[in-house]
Amino acid sequence: MLRRTFVSTLGASVAAPALITSSRADDWPARQVKVVIPYPPGGPTDISTRIVMEKAGQLLGQPILFDNKGGASGMIGAEYAKTQPADGYTFLAATVAMVAITRHLQPIPFDPDKDFLTVARMSTSWAALAVHPSVPANTMAEFIEYVRANPGKVNYGSAGLATITHLYGEILNLEAGIKLVHVPYKGSAQATQDLLGGQVQAQFDQTVLPHVLAGRLKGLAIIADGRWPHKPEIPTLKETGYGKQGGESWYGVLAPAGTPAAIVTKMSAAIDKALKSPDVLEKLDKGGAKATYLDPAAMRAQIDTESRYFADVIKRGNVKIN
Repeated sequence: MLRRTFVSTLGASVAAPALITSSRADDWPARQVKVVIPYPPGGPTDISTRIVMEKAGQLLGQPILFDNKGGASGMIGAEYAKTQPADGYTFLAATVAMVAITRHLQPIPFDPDKDFLTVARMSTSWAALAVHPSVPANTMAEFIEYVRANPGKVNYGSAGLATITHLYGEILNLEAGIKLVHVPYKGSAQATQDLLGGQVQAQFDQTVLPHVLAGRLKGLAIIADGRWPHKPEIPTLKETGYGKQGGESWYGVLAPAGTPAAIVTKMSAAIDKALKSPDVLEKLDKGGAKATYLDPAAMRAQIDTESRYFADVIKRGNVKIN
């Protein structure tokens, strides 16, 4: 009897954490949820994350607090989010650069494979190569010839060192045998403002799209698998003979390692549902993005594949960030 009592008590003690976790997931969220955005306000990560997660919060019945912690190409915000309690009340907006590119170019303050759990990929941007009206080129071929004739004199802005908006230019340099000069900013919005002002001559980004549509910038190529519906006359980068290496700029959500699986599943489902909402789809489209949901397992597989791919590109191209 004593042995049976001991075993019964032991079984209860082992089962307790699971019961607590289950109860926590059932009650979650019981208060405001914070989403750390590791880039400044106004950029594509900020815009897409706010659109989707605001709706997800409504579906979950709790408001979302957005906390912009920009700097160091997303590393400051990621390092902060890594240290937060794994209780389901802090999530991190993430980009392909943060988890699959930067790690191969410089030391980073977190391990994308161990410090975070994947929650969902939300969206993929319609990016474009846009140039200032003063650049004497209206096609990709003309732009390549212009840069080739002026090596080291044509600057392109990016969202920061080791971002995909940086790597796009480096890959084009390799593929076309040209020398674009990289000018890193603290976010895409700042780079676009300087492009509009003529301080830089080109940019590979989502934030240029509204200005291309309005005629303030010249769009030479769309960086996506298909043409942008709002300007179907602009060819894709692949159609111009470049960008064959692939790679798209996407936005997703991570959770600190240790966050209960049931909470991750619940948040992922809310994001999936939010991405099917007509108003979310309309807002994403206006912001230059499209819904491309992936569940936690599929997102993790994509990160693994892209990390290997970009590591190979960086090695073969001898890409440096300084």
